[in-house]
This record gives sequence, structure tokens and C-alpha cells, in this order.
Amino acid sequence: MNTIRLTAAQAMVHWLAAQRVEGEGGPVPFFAGVWAIFGHGNVAGLGEALHGIGDALPTYRAHNEQGMAHAAIAFAKASNRRRAMVCTSSIGPGATNMVTAAALAHVNRLPVLFLPGDIFASRRPDPVLQQVEDFGDGTVSANDCFRPVSRYFDRIMRAEQLLDALPRVMAVLTDPADCGPVTLAFCQDTQAEAYDWPESFFEPRLWHFRRVEPDPRELSLLRDRLAKAERPLIIAGGGVHYSGAAATLADFARATGVPVAETQAGKGALPWDHPANLGAIGVTGSEAANKAADEADLIIGIGTRLADFTTGSRRLIHNQGRDLVQVNVVAFDAFKQGALPVVGDAGRVLELLSASLSGWMAPAGWVATLADARVAWDAQVEAVTAPPAGPGLPTDAQVIGAVQRAAADDAIVVCAAGGLPGDLHKLWRVKRPGGYHMEYGYSCMGYEIAGGVGVAMAQPQRPVHVMVGDGSYLMMNSELAVSVMLGTKLIVTLLDNRGFGCINRLQAATGGAPFNNLLADARHRDMPRIDFAAHAASLGAIAEKVADIAELEAALARARTADRSTVIVIDTDPRPSDAGGGAWWDVAVPETSTREQVRQARAAYQTKINEGL
Repeated sequence: MNTIRLTAAQAMVHWLAAQRVEGEGGPVPFFAGVWAIFGHGNVAGLGEALHGIGDALPTYRAHNEQGMAHAAIAFAKASNRRRAMVCTSSIGPGATNMVTAAALAHVNRLPVLFLPGDIFASRRPDPVLQQVEDFGDGTVSANDCFRPVSRYFDRIMRAEQLLDALPRVMAVLTDPADCGPVTLAFCQDTQAEAYDWPESFFEPRLWHFRRVEPDPRELSLLRDRLAKAERPLIIAGGGVHYSGAAATLADFARATGVPVAETQAGKGALPWDHPANLGAIGVTGSEAANKAADEADLIIGIGTRLADFTTGSRRLIHNQGRDLVQVNVVAFDAFKQGALPVVGDAGRVLELLSASLSGWMAPAGWVATLADARVAWDAQVEAVTAPPAGPGLPTDAQVIGAVQRAAADDAIVVCAAGGLPGDLHKLWRVKRPGGYHMEYGYSCMGYEIAGGVGVAMAQPQRPVHVMVGDGSYLMMNSELAVSVMLGTKLIVTLLDNRGFGCINRLQAATGGAPFNNLLADARHRDMPRIDFAAHAASLGAIAEKVADIAELEAALARARTADRSTVIVIDTDPRPSDAGGGAWWDVAVPETSTREQVRQARAAYQTKINEGL
């Protein structure tokens, strides 16, 4: 057997660079590159190895470990999980900074490989700088924080362990059901140790994405339920995108007339003007989609986890006499909420269902009723996103309308936590597949700009619009400098409502006093006067502050032709805007309080709970 002598770190990067998947023009590397912030736990071993492999596995420098991981995750999501990136940090704070991102990837079932440096396997310098010492377990390091938020975790303490560990990594990252983050905690002395590796270990390998065939009995039950349904509804989730089934769903809905509602992850499965598209579902849903969910006698979830925002805290899916079917490649999801499970690839299930239902149409009365509801909702969207008629600060909906009017048909809008995702879910009109990129499974503030960088790397030919609130911007903005450095152009619209406006509204809705959310309601000696435009400019972006919607639209037009990232700041009204739609959300209100507003909110909450019993 021919061998080659390499360090464990060198072997790692050579093996990663040799993994291939099918792309549009033929095989492409599965790993598009490595995000790295070096420290004593990875600079000598992995740093030297990454330098040596060069452009075969390119390395990108970031400013924040969580931010670079968000960029890697966004890249994978924008690639429909067909490609991924690697993130490496030193031990200690560099590693634990990535745990939040690992949780985000885990919740959203997105592939990313984390390579945090770890303690010395030999324990010679124990405790090494930044080492977490467990008084009762000598095997623990800070990287054990990754265990509950990784689909696969391993600690590499001997070089030859990579012979088994690395194929397991790819098996998880490319598996449609098990897909999620993988962590290989890489002991820093092991990174530098040499081993005689079989040359065959580094031969290029082409990985294929499995299409899980549904069980014929489960498919037959679904077909029978749908054929008998008087008021069927499909809820399209992120699995529709990841299976490449958007066109298949569009054809199925057009042929059968079955209406479709979309989750945050599923939005864009149908273009906004598809005749079957009722828009967003759930707490942040449209009136048309939630009306359909409330009245349906059969709900078919396709590729959705049925999270509480989608189901209106289960209220939208558990009406008496209703059937619920879950089509999902993950059995864990398919059995949720007592659903009839159909375990299989979303696209394959739709193909087989179409063939078995040839000529079948949803009842005309049901389709017509929802078509009328859709027309009414579209008119409502036009009204709330139109430019303001008078003075005063614009609403989030009016800013969204301005960005929508300025965006190209193939643009991608990126957002994450706060109030904006709710309005975007309801109001943004997706014209091309992949045009809506929302991180809402983990609702992670600070994802927006870093995520935008990842999206721009995955889809360099499409304009990327990032919408972010002032609270999220202050939490994480450093990757704006990375976007300038790498030339991953973003058009960032920053809505400044001077605090955490979304949670302030939730606080008021649950009877709480204004407290610690808006800057004015937080403990302060002097009110912050933050010049977001000056800050963005200091990071290398083009930046300006605009006074109103008309100025915003003009600035957006300039940004489209700019040579680098642009940040446009606009003040908005932190009070609630009435965009309509929406289902109830279960947010527990205190049973006892000295405040009358809380007691009233608790009484209303208890009424809702009792209604659901």
C-alpha cells in the first residue's frame, strides 16, 4: 500500500478538498472554503495546512467567530444544502463563540463543519491557555458545549482517527434526514502530529444526495385522504427547497388546484403570483392562508417541522374533524402532532402523487373561496406597503414596500430575528426561486449581515438585499467589513426604531410596562446618539441616512449601481403597524401581578388556553 506522510491537519484539509458533489456543470467541491480566525489552538497546525493547500480549499478571514459561522450556514442554505463550508477557531472563546451558530444550524437542519481547536491530547501542558477544567471529569473541554447542537460530534485525539471520522462527517452533511452541523474538536497537538496515510484515502470522491422513496402504504393513505377531501391545504416548508421540488409543487398545485401556504423556510416555493399561493401561514401569516388553515378538513405539511409560529401554537392544525398528514424525509418530523406520516423526499412524493391523481381536482367551491381571499389579501398588501400619504415616521411595512419596488426580480432578501421577519413573511413578494432567505428557526439576532455575505458567496450573480434593525446591527456588524474586503456586495437597509421594537410590542401585548427594550425605557444617564451611517462608512461601506421613503427609494437606486456594499439608514416608528393577518401565539403571561394590565392580559390568555382544551 502506497502511503504519504502528512500531519493530521494536512491530511484533514487534503481530504476535505477531495470531496465532490454534482453541480450544474459537473462535479464541484462540496466544501467551498474555510472560514478561519486563528489562535494558539489552530494557527500552527490547521493554519499551516490551510496555507499549504491554497486555492484548492480557500481560506477566508472573518472578524467574529459567530459571524463567520453564520456566513457559512447562509451559504449552505442559499445552496439548498448542496454545498457547505468549514469554520475553524482556536480553543476557548473562539470555539464557544461558534456554539450559537451551531445551534442555529441544528435547528434549521443546515450543513456546516466546525473545527474548533481543543486541549492537548497528551495533556503535557495541562491546563493549557483558555482550557476549561472540569473538577469531576478530566475529559471535558469547552468544546463539549457543541455536543447537544451537533448532529455528529467527535474529538480527534490521534491522527488515524480521521480515517473513520471524516467519512462520517460527509455522510451526515449530505444525508437528507440527518443533515446538520458536525463538530470535530481537534486537539492542537494532534493537528501537528504526522502519520503515514494511505494515498487512496485522498482520491476524489463523488457524493450523491439520496432521494428517499415513500412507503407505498403511506403514499396510498395520503392519496385516499386527498381524493376524499373537500377542503385540502398544503403547507410548504423548507424541505420543498432542499429536495429541489419547487417546480414540482408548482405544477402539482396548478394541475389540482390545491391551495398552498408557506412557512418562513418554505416561502418562495411558489412565486407570489401563482394562482394557488395563499402566502404566509401562521403567527406571521396572511389572512388568506390562515383562513384556509382554519377551515381545511385536510392539511398536508410538506417538508416542515411544524414549529409553533407555523401552527399558531398548534391552533391552526388541530381543529376537530381535521386530518393532518406530514410528508417529510425526517421520520422525527413526519410523526409530529399525531400526523399520518409519509416518510420520503418531498419531490418524489409529489411526483408519485401527481401520477396517481391524474385528472383529480380540488372542489371548485373551495378553490374559488380562497381565490377571493387571496385577491383581498393582495389588495391589503398593496395598501400597507404603499408610500405614506402624510408626515411622520414610516412603518416597517412601508420600508419593505420601498425595498420591494427597488429590488430586481431575481434579488434575494435576507433577514433574521425581530419584527421584520413577520412583516417580510406576510408582505415580501418572491418572484424567483431562492429569493427569500430568512433565519427564523432559531430567530438569531446578528445573522443578517453575516448571512448576507454567505448568500452573496453562494449566489454571486444575484443582488442581495439585507434588511436589519438597529438592535441586530449593534449585536453583530463586523462582517460588513468582510463584505467590502471580499467584494460580496450587499444592499443593507437599516431600520432604526431606537431599541428592540419587536419585543417592546410583545411586552405591551402581555401587559408589561415599557421596560428595558427601547433605549428610552432602559436605564441610562445619557441617551445614545448612534450615527449608524458614520459607523458603516468606517467599515468601508458606502453609507447614508435618508429622511423618508422617497429618499430611501432614490438611495436604493444608487446602491444597485455601486461598486461595493451600501448601508442606508432610515428612522422608523417602533409602534405596531397593522399589516393584518396573523394567528394566535402562545406566550405565557404571569398568573399573579400587582399591575392591572398584566392581570387583564392573563385573563385574556387564560381564555385562549381554555378555548383550545
